[in-house]
Amino acid sequence: MLRILSVLLLSFAFTAPAQADVKDAAAYNDKKGGVSFLVMKNGRIIHEDYPNRGGPEKAWELASGTKSFSGVIAAAAVLDGLLTLDEKAADTLTEWKSDPQKAQITLRQLLSLTSGVEGGGLFRPPSYADAIAKPMTHEPGTHFEYGPVNFQIFGEIMRRKLESFEGGRYENAVEYLQARILDPLDIHPAQWNERGGYPTMPSGADLTAREWARFGQFVLQGGNWKGAQLVDPEALRQNFIGSAVNAGYGLTWWLNNEPSRATLEASRTMTVASDLFTHKRRGELPGDLFMAAGAGGQRLYIIPSLDLVAVRQYPRVIERKWGQRFRGGPYSDVEFLLSLLEGR
Repeated sequence: MLRILSVLLLSFAFTAPAQADVKDAAAYNDKKGGVSFLVMKNGRIIHEDYPNRGGPEKAWELASGTKSFSGVIAAAAVLDGLLTLDEKAADTLTEWKSDPQKAQITLRQLLSLTSGVEGGGLFRPPSYADAIAKPMTHEPGTHFEYGPVNFQIFGEIMRRKLESFEGGRYENAVEYLQARILDPLDIHPAQWNERGGYPTMPSGADLTAREWARFGQFVLQGGNWKGAQLVDPEALRQNFIGSAVNAGYGLTWWLNNEPSRATLEASRTMTVASDLFTHKRRGELPGDLFMAAGAGGQRLYIIPSLDLVAVRQYPRVIERKWGQRFRGGPYSDVEFLLSLLEGR
């Protein structure tokens, strides 16, 4: 009950910015080296800005912002009868059936990063084959571990399922995503990285700010586009419900919920969303905020209570160290969003 009241109070406290009310957020983005800043309200672009040699036609790597496509792919696959979120991964990865722990992993656990499979290094996804061979580090459903491995496992599951779907017309999950969702939205990634001959699911998609915002608007609308329901709405809604071990992460999306103590500690060094969990003013943001997030400050923010979508992009997302210094200092989700929502 308190949670519901908090969300309502925050929704009344903030009003979505008008076109003239975004100058502080634009200045903050520019100062931190951003190349794209776009705001949509009620499905309409009310502001876009491309400093630091950015441009409306330039596509930028989303880094881990790519991860959130997998949750939407799963929602489309539910609508098409390809899978259910709570089915066992071993129903498709039959080699897992002989492993007592892996045999219990569900697709929901893979997408919420609670499968118990090793998370893997942050910047270089393994091949699909190497991902499904990774060892268990925890019992399924007991631990949150951020990394690329679970997404590559999901990519292999989708690849196998698609072999018998519609005559095998889709060779992988990204071809399926393109035909089922991105084409109707007129989104055409400039590139999508591959590993071992298949597209990487945790990173590697390049989109323009307008394209990423359009995808966000589609998600905000419950997976409906121009009157067509492209994904299962309940499966999509499940994307934005945290797990029992990490309320701050749903199915491939970061949520504005209080994470577990263990996740909070891990987020300080491992995740792109640590600021959202640790900033002293985090609680001032709308409770229904969720986001796709990538290294360097690649962000797609969605706030349903304000009918608001915002995109922020940065030009270089992967450097030699995770603790890299960006021009103007580290990017803060909370500072950016407060400058946007307070409408100064």
